[in-house]
Amino acid sequence: MAAAQAGDPGSTEYLLAKLRPVVLRRCSRFLPHHADAEEAAQDALLSISTHLGEYGGHGSFLGWVTVIASNAARSTYRSMRRRAEESHADLPESVDPRTTSVIAGTRLDLMEALAALEQQHPTLVESFVLRDLGDLTYVQVAEELDAPLGTVKARIHQARRFMRERLVTGL
Repeated sequence: MAAAQAGDPGSTEYLLAKLRPVVLRRCSRFLPHHADAEEAAQDALLSISTHLGEYGGHGSFLGWVTVIASNAARSTYRSMRRRAEESHADLPESVDPRTTSVIAGTRLDLMEALAALEQQHPTLVESFVLRDLGDLTYVQVAEELDAPLGTVKARIHQARRFMRERLVTGL
């Protein structure tokens, strides 16, 4: 990593090749279709390579990568949704189980609930995403966000309550 941060192209290429499966898995947890997850992963890897010199060792490197991958996946989803709305495509009110896999439907519901959480409680999103979707520990989330552990735990609790309500009731 140090060589990649110093600008060694071979080291950067090697590091990105090692990170690619991790980033793709992370993006796949958000996006229901492989092609969409691939697009988000490419965006994330580009961002990682572009900003690698900015990683200063605060928090874990994997946590930093998780933040970038999660944000890229959410950005890809928002972009897809915006394009669909601009094309005036009819978006289904709910997922049709006859045409959508359970996994894809669940991920779409999750993305819709995340969008609602981001709109109504933007301060809760990042903690929730890192802990529950990024699989970071509470301590790692606190380090990554440079926030007190108690604050992180409270945010995650509030976000989980919101998400549970949203996913169960569909409101």
